Amino acid sequence: MHKAGFVNIIGNPNVGKSTLMNALVGERISIITNKAQTTRHRILGIVNDDNYQIVFSDTPGIIKPAYELQESMMSFVKSAFEDADILIYMVEIGEKDLKDEAFFKRINNAEIPVLVVLNKIDKSEQDYVLKQVGYWQEKLPDAEIYPISALKKFNIQTVFDRIVELLPESPPFYPKDQLTDKSERFFVNEKIREKILMHYKKEIPYSVEVDTEEFNEEAKLIRIRAIIMVERETQKGILIGHKGKALKRVGIEARKDLEKFFHKKIFLEMYVKVNKNWRSSDQQLKRFGYN
Repeated sequence: MHKAGFVNIIGNPNVGKSTLMNALVGERISIITNKAQTTRHRILGIVNDDNYQIVFSDTPGIIKPAYELQESMMSFVKSAFEDADILIYMVEIGEKDLKDEAFFKRINNAEIPVLVVLNKIDKSEQDYVLKQVGYWQEKLPDAEIYPISALKKFNIQTVFDRIVELLPESPPFYPKDQLTDKSERFFVNEKIREKILMHYKKEIPYSVEVDTEEFNEEAKLIRIRAIIMVERETQKGILIGHKGKALKRVGIEARKDLEKFFHKKIFLEMYVKVNKNWRSSDQQLKRFGYN
């Protein structure tokens, strides 16, 4: 008997969905920063065993969309409801409900198993954690509640084992040696974007998109050429920094991470271009894989 299924993680921004996904998959597939809206796409992480295949799916945090890019991000969340075999609704200690009531109703009325994963319990007293478990049992009576710390990997194995139990019988959806549905270029883009999220403030990280134009793999080296898009000339200046120092830091950190990820030496070239209002352009969003 072989089991397989889609396990989709949803929740408000910044509750730790990407950290949980990486802990469950055992690889750093989703980028993690302490800024909201770090995840823009729906990213699959695939766990394979002789008897099962789990297709985990990390989604953007649920928000009320303010512009085209965010509309597209929310469409990724909607799609996560449509193909889920198991739904993980992730909340953090002290959180009361979703930013979008319609999504909450869908969770409550789901006809598939729902696991409510209560994250960041390492920051709380045990009495309060028990109160929170009670609160979510009342709000979602059909769900199973699991207090965890994704960062400290506390109780992650319990959640993982329960997922394996709940998986439906099915042949695998993907080849057994596949780790994700995304291309190598996608991971280059995300790794550079992660460093920009970490080192720049205000609107800069949210105005940036990265496009890997060249990815040439040789025996011991990968040559990469990436374009960083910004919306305005002033943002370009901030991104590059005085004598190019700020951009150089992004390049050095991204290169180190990419060398770990691909297990090869990386030669990384980065250029910054102004691409006005790309976040509101259907054509541009399609090009970057948002529609």
